[in-house]
Amino acid sequence: MTKKLTLIIFVFYSVIAFSQEKTYSFSLEEAVTFALDSNYTALNAKRDIAKAIKKKWETTATGLPQINGNVSYNNNLKQPVSLIPSEFFGGEPGTFSPVVFGTKQSANAVATLEQLIFDGSYLVGLQAAKAFLDYSENANEKTQLEVRKGVINAYGSVLLAEELVAIFRKNKENLEKNLFETQKIYENGLTEEENVEQLEITLLDIETNLNNAERMKGIAKQMFNASLGIDINAEVKLTQNLDELTKENIQLTTLNEDLSIENNIDYKIAFNLTEQRSLEMKLEKSRALPRLSAFVNYGTQANSNSFTFFDNDQIWYQSSILGVSMNIPIFSSGMRGARTQQARIALDQSKTQLEETIQNVKLQFDTAKSDYQFSIDKYENAKKNLALAERIENKNQIKFTEGLSTSFDLRQAQTQLYTAQQQYFQSMLDVINAKTQLETVLNSVEFNN
Repeated sequence: MTKKLTLIIFVFYSVIAFSQEKTYSFSLEEAVTFALDSNYTALNAKRDIAKAIKKKWETTATGLPQINGNVSYNNNLKQPVSLIPSEFFGGEPGTFSPVVFGTKQSANAVATLEQLIFDGSYLVGLQAAKAFLDYSENANEKTQLEVRKGVINAYGSVLLAEELVAIFRKNKENLEKNLFETQKIYENGLTEEENVEQLEITLLDIETNLNNAERMKGIAKQMFNASLGIDINAEVKLTQNLDELTKENIQLTTLNEDLSIENNIDYKIAFNLTEQRSLEMKLEKSRALPRLSAFVNYGTQANSNSFTFFDNDQIWYQSSILGVSMNIPIFSSGMRGARTQQARIALDQSKTQLEETIQNVKLQFDTAKSDYQFSIDKYENAKKNLALAERIENKNQIKFTEGLSTSFDLRQAQTQLYTAQQQYFQSMLDVINAKTQLETVLNSVEFNN
């Protein structure tokens, strides 16, 4: 028994340990696909579509047959008394006799079938439900685009942080080696103390930047995990590097794509709003139309002075009614007209917002295209600048070693190199993000829903 219990406990903790140590591995495309199914915002956007589908059916069902049942039981603890002229019973004229009508207890069961025949607001409601479903689908599409953009930015930010950590560590190692050699030369009296101090200052700067880069790397990983919808402390491995992603995202043909305003998601949503406002105005107008409905019911009733309703000899009396009802709005003191005018003003506002959206989308497209071109140019320049800065730093390193230049000149060349390195890696991320923004405006991404 003790061995079995020990085995169960071991298995239990092994399962927990395994679940806690679960790791993930993603390429960029895999990360985007994963996030579209697990990102918190994406999940709720899909639920909004499910709600809209149910709302559409709710609206449709109001015009379909409705059946309701009613069962009641009454027990007159004190039956009402009616006064009847006594002369009906042979009594004196002008006097009244108390009479109790009916039985003390009664039971009643009725089933009613109702059917809407015509209602203008119902027809508009069906159109509005469909428009709301379209809006929910477009809102989900916008969420997918934003999630994709967020994951790409987070993925690239992690890679950038890793590159910076690696380059700072390499620079630190080189500086420590230089500082060690210069320290020995100084101890032998072959160089000035200032040369040692300049290297120490540079090393302190590098160590500070390295520590900051390592902290930012941890934060970037947590932000990436959050964009995926997983625990922020889960272990995640990225299978692509920054250089590979940058080359994949330099596609000059994208700059030649034309904007189709109807495909832009912001335009779609603004157009949805205009549709909804138009339907709201139709709804207010429809309130002036009559409402026609029909019903048929079937009921049964029993009466008794005692509770005998479940006895076989209890008599139940049947009844049934067929009816048609029409509600005709006649006069509302201008209330319906005021509501219609409000809806018309709201429609005009939505049309103005739609036109504003069109202009904003065009501006976003031109801006995104310009930013993408600029990011490519900046990347190419940063690559050239990095090569130049490496050569300059290498030359100054040789001159310093041979005593032909000062430590100040070397520090300046090293600082220039470190800046060029950071600008180079940042330019890679800028290319990736700029292309993603352009693709978002064009809505040229296909999602497998």
